[in-house]
Amino acid sequence: MFTGIIKAKGFIAAIEPRGGDVRLSVSSDGLSWDDYEIGESISINGVCLTAVAFQKSGFDTDVSTETLKVTALDRLFVGGSVNLEPAVSFGERIGGHLVSGHVDCVGCVKSRSVDARSIRFKIEIPTEYAHYVAKKGSICIDGVSLTVNEVSGNTFEVNIIPHTADVTIMNDYEVGTIVNVEVDLLARYLERLTSKDDNTISLDLLEVNGYA
Repeated sequence: MFTGIIKAKGFIAAIEPRGGDVRLSVSSDGLSWDDYEIGESISINGVCLTAVAFQKSGFDTDVSTETLKVTALDRLFVGGSVNLEPAVSFGERIGGHLVSGHVDCVGCVKSRSVDARSIRFKIEIPTEYAHYVAKKGSICIDGVSLTVNEVSGNTFEVNIIPHTADVTIMNDYEVGTIVNVEVDLLARYLERLTSKDDNTISLDLLEVNGYA
């Protein structure tokens, strides 16, 4: 589990094809890698991956064909920057929102504009995921916890403040950039709980009890 608060930026030091899978070597001086062990979960651009080896400068991880197929990790290149967040520990502050690291879909940056000192992005996602996104709700983009400002059809807008631009890769986004998107966990579970297949909990029941 993650929080969507990026702990460091890193870069891809090597990409090694391995029988259809890929091994990534990630370098970053923003974290003390001596504090971590093989088997740790680390989010790379919002994708939960397992560290299989560590060096002084970073770690290695294997990426399956399925992960390459459903995320934007297949677009990584040697030297490219990435967002990094190790899994949250019990007792840590949850500064963003709870993020699973299981990407729902990829999105595309449709516009970038200046909004006072912030940067506003409009992002398009597949239509089948649009109903999970709500104005003032939470969204995770490349591992970054953000608040949705506006929603229109299958596009939504977010603002990033100067600090976020400095400490994540979002300042590098251009029109056409492909990003990993994870919707709010609450939206997923509410859909399941209010589905026609579940006769126990209804939308009316949630509304009566103040949950919807």
